[in-house]
Amino acid sequence: MRQALKRDPSLSPAARPAGLRKRWLAAGVVAVLVAVVAGVSLGPVSLPPGSVALELLNLLPGVHVDSGLTEREVAIVTELRLPRVVLGLLVGGLLALAGGAYQGVFRNPLADPYLLGVAAGAGLAVTVVLTIGGVGASGALTGLPPTIPLAAFVGSLGAVIMTYLLGAAGGRSRSPAALILAGVAVSAFLSAGQTYLLQRNADSIQAVYSWLLGRLATAGWQDVRLVLPYFLITTVIVLLHRRELDVLSVGDDEAASLGLHPQRSRYLLIAAASLGTAAAVSASGLIGFVGIIVPHTVRMLAGSSYRVILPLSLLFGGAFLALTDVVARTAAAPQEIPIGVVTALLGGPFFVLVLRTARRVLT
Repeated sequence: MRQALKRDPSLSPAARPAGLRKRWLAAGVVAVLVAVVAGVSLGPVSLPPGSVALELLNLLPGVHVDSGLTEREVAIVTELRLPRVVLGLLVGGLLALAGGAYQGVFRNPLADPYLLGVAAGAGLAVTVVLTIGGVGASGALTGLPPTIPLAAFVGSLGAVIMTYLLGAAGGRSRSPAALILAGVAVSAFLSAGQTYLLQRNADSIQAVYSWLLGRLATAGWQDVRLVLPYFLITTVIVLLHRRELDVLSVGDDEAASLGLHPQRSRYLLIAAASLGTAAAVSASGLIGFVGIIVPHTVRMLAGSSYRVILPLSLLFGGAFLALTDVVARTAAAPQEIPIGVVTALLGGPFFVLVLRTARRVLT
């Protein structure tokens, strides 16, 4: 049977044997490398991509090559742009990986990392900090209080916990449908609280929305160091359990008959994806559509198995956000477009495409 599937080119990717092909893995790695070089090269001060690539090689142990860059340009590469690009890779990878995991857990192609109220919880927590801290209209992307990432992280996880508790209120079993409805209810409640605070503190609206629209502004490697542990934890847990998502796709009863504990696997994957999403939100604000665009693109091009979708979503998600940040920095230079606006402009048409595709499948 396996040999027949390999020989028949007319079969859809979903019908072919699941497996991560080396060419797609290589394409993901190349996309990351291109995003790094482009992100470091392009900006208010343009640098030669070849020289930038050589300077990046100098960061490897035992490598010493002459890049031709001045000391000032080297500082721009290593201390200003490279941390921002790396943060984009981490945040984009987390959001895409979480999106793929949520889609598999809930068996819903429109699931995204903000499904369980993460965005609303982070938004309310940030609004509380900014209004209590008295940040007025002068608050900018790079001038927000340093407690913002911690507040966003706590608010995100708090919203997820509320969703879990509400989803279990009607019984001992938290079904995917119950969790989704609980997430909608929690998001509405927390968003109402945020709207009330903004109404009472109108002078903080600009600072709040500058964070809500998303940004990758960094002041060195601090944000990268904060996100990296959560990135590693989320990536390891989700990728180690990616095969279980393929089993869950056939239904809980069938999965249980194959020796899998559906609820335990679902809780673990949701917890890991929510932890990664909270960490990404705490560092970058709310950046939408990455968790929908990237996993669906991978699914359409490389195959429907989560053994393929999740690793490639991690790579292409990071590259996608890093390249999107380049557009945000250069499209309206010297001003900077919020990166959430750019992803929304790309994600809106893609969302329509997903809806049309899903309708064809259902009918």
